[in-house]
Amino acid sequence: MHRLDPRVKFLAIVPYVLVIAIMPGQKNPLAALLVSTLLTILARLDTKKLLSRLVAVNVFIFLLWIFIPFSYPGVTVFQIGPLTATREGILYALSITLKTNAIVLATIAILGTSEIFSLAHALIHLKVPDKLVHLFFFFYRYITVLHEEYSRLKNAMLIRCFKAGTNMHTYRTYAYLVGMLIVRSYERSQRIYQAMLCRGFSGRFPVSSHFRLGKGDVVFGLSMAVVTVMLAII
Repeated sequence: MHRLDPRVKFLAIVPYVLVIAIMPGQKNPLAALLVSTLLTILARLDTKKLLSRLVAVNVFIFLLWIFIPFSYPGVTVFQIGPLTATREGILYALSITLKTNAIVLATIAILGTSEIFSLAHALIHLKVPDKLVHLFFFFYRYITVLHEEYSRLKNAMLIRCFKAGTNMHTYRTYAYLVGMLIVRSYERSQRIYQAMLCRGFSGRFPVSSHFRLGKGDVVFGLSMAVVTVMLAII
């Protein structure tokens, strides 16, 4: 999985994700989840990192389980005070959970096993507009830099004995934090841009190596196409 052509990966993952996103019911999303789990096994991913990412995603899914079963019309299953949970609402939340985990697992297994520069290079080969590719590359590359800057500012606040609360001082402090983060991010972006100009950047990244389509890439692409079609018609 790690050595596959990123162009084939994009061509395989996009229709696969779209098919999963529009699946009705629970059986098809469950089948897709099994396929995605198989992909993660084939990719030989670090189990701890994979589980931590799934936990982060399912925290948001848990919020859906709080609201959807009680707001979806249908047959009553149980009641909590004035709130009524319906069978249709529970099944709908279950369908969203299965589809979300299937998409996340497949994306991690297929795209997460390539370097960010290879993915950006593949997008250029697939005729994606240069500006979109640059936006994707810089967002992924420097989101960690922004997070480090945020951590430094937050640690500086804690050293000065700052304690968050529901008062005007807290709101004003967080407003300063966001403002400083924007200013420092802008200054950092200017330094990066100047460094890129010094290295001869003229709107396009020079590419010294190119992809070569192998038998494994063709087999993987065809296999994913067959699986995607089967998931779409079952």
